[in-house]
Order: sequence, then C-alpha cells, then structure tokens
Amino acid sequence: MNQKLFLTIAALSGFISVAAGAFGAHGLEGKVGPKELAAFKTAAEYQMYHALALVAVFLISERYPSRFLNVSGWFFVIGTILFSGSLYILGSTGSRALVLVAPVGGTAFLIGWIFLFLATFGLSKK
Repeated sequence: MNQKLFLTIAALSGFISVAAGAFGAHGLEGKVGPKELAAFKTAAEYQMYHALALVAVFLISERYPSRFLNVSGWFFVIGTILFSGSLYILGSTGSRALVLVAPVGGTAFLIGWIFLFLATFGLSKK
C-alpha cells in the first residue's frame, strides 16, 4: 500500500472539514434546527481529528512500516465516510435515513485507534 495515499486523503479530508465547518457556521445557521446544526458541526470536528490522525499514520509509517498502521489508516477513512458522512446528511437535510450508519462509523474510528495502539508494539525501523 502506498502510504502517500493516506497523506493525500488526509489533505482532502482536512480541506473538506474546514469547508464543511464554514458552510455549517454560515450557510446552515438559521436554516436547520439546533440538533441538525450540532450534528453537522460534530461531523466536521471528527473529520478533522481523523484527517490529522491520517497524517500521523503517514508520518509514523514512513519510519516504521506496519500492517497495523495500514489497517488503522483505512479504518480512519471508513469511519470518516460513515460517521461524518451520515452526520453531514442529517445536519444538512434533517433526514434520519442514515442515522444508524453513524455508530458504525464511530466503531470504525475506535478500531482504527486500536490498530494504531497495536502498531506501537511492533515498531521497527526500515
């Protein structure tokens, strides 16, 4: 797996997070209810946290390649799509159709953090 892909995804994800946060603050305020706006803001926050986590996975894997780091990175990506994506839809449309996807995405985030933790036990230099 090309680790630079994680850095590319992290950069795009960080960009989307900032743009979504600005849209939520300026484009949605007054157009959706407070619960929907809070969900949208939570989506942007968690997307940014995990964009930064992907940068960390990239940086660590450059020095200490690990399958656990790969798995961690992909779970961060999956979590972002499922968790943040479903909350963006809820926050911008009020549709609860995908609300049950958010916990699956949150679980993916947790699994990503577990694999990052497991990677620490096998750190070895290139």
